[in-house]
Amino acid sequence: MDPTIPGWASALTPMNGSDQALPQTFIVEFLIPTLLILIPALGGLAGNAVVLWLLGFRLRRNAFSVYILNLAGADFLFLSFQTAFALEELISPFHSISRCIPSFAFPVLTFAYLASLSILSAISVERCVSVLWPIWYRCHRPRHTSAIMCALLWALSLLLSLLEGKYCGLLFRDFDLDWCLVFDFITAAWLIFLFVLLSGSSLALMVRLLCGSQRMRLTRLYVTVVLTVLAFLLCGLPFGIHWFLLIWVQNGLDELYDLVVTVLSCVSSCANPIIYFFVGSFRQRWPKKHKTLQLLLQRALQDASEVDESQAGLPQKSQELSGSSLLC
Repeated sequence: MDPTIPGWASALTPMNGSDQALPQTFIVEFLIPTLLILIPALGGLAGNAVVLWLLGFRLRRNAFSVYILNLAGADFLFLSFQTAFALEELISPFHSISRCIPSFAFPVLTFAYLASLSILSAISVERCVSVLWPIWYRCHRPRHTSAIMCALLWALSLLLSLLEGKYCGLLFRDFDLDWCLVFDFITAAWLIFLFVLLSGSSLALMVRLLCGSQRMRLTRLYVTVVLTVLAFLLCGLPFGIHWFLLIWVQNGLDELYDLVVTVLSCVSSCANPIIYFFVGSFRQRWPKKHKTLQLLLQRALQDASEVDESQAGLPQKSQELSGSSLLC
């Protein structure tokens, strides 16, 4: 099996010698699986593009919006290559052409996935710290922590994907089994570490919310982080488990499992913009004419409770500072 071709793609591509059987099996075995990937991928591209535009050019950035901006960039990159793979598979039955997507696309896909998981883990950990130690967080947190952390996580994800791509024959075709196993193990260990970090910090937040001695305010930012983490654990994590932990027992897995994992990964990256705008519009008390995407995204990242939001007549600048009213 060519390691640069996804299992679902190689299984669903019709053979040239079976053109007569194509009309009978094309819809069920090829068109529907491809559309299952393409539809959420295109929707996720549009949603993450809107988030990138709003956070990059329209809204003032704070500690958490920097993370959300980088998370949207990682999801956009991941979905771009998933869309390219799906489009190539959709066109291939009608044109007898060789595969045009280069092999380095798969290290880029790995790079985007690792960056997305790393940034999401950083979001969960920082939210946990801000809730468990609020005074220290507001008074002693370095100002540019979010930007520095994102830069380091992007660099680490790029390094891991480049090393694994080089020695596993995806970049320069110089396959080295021993080094490939080593870097695959390192990548899998990093994936497990991020999963434990993500799950542990999210569990700590839930315990603090439900069992704390002092009841914690339920803010929109908290709901946004929790729903984003849940969406990744349910839909995005199987992709990493399959490609980094189960790839060596791939012979025992069928192509349907490959397809399900790929579809779930696209749904995970597509779900984040939906979560932002859903949380921002939930229990909206303002007139419908004021429900712009910019305002909904701003509300989704507000660290203010429903009681604080009841002052809907306050100027926009006062609302933006509602989450940081406690001074040292």
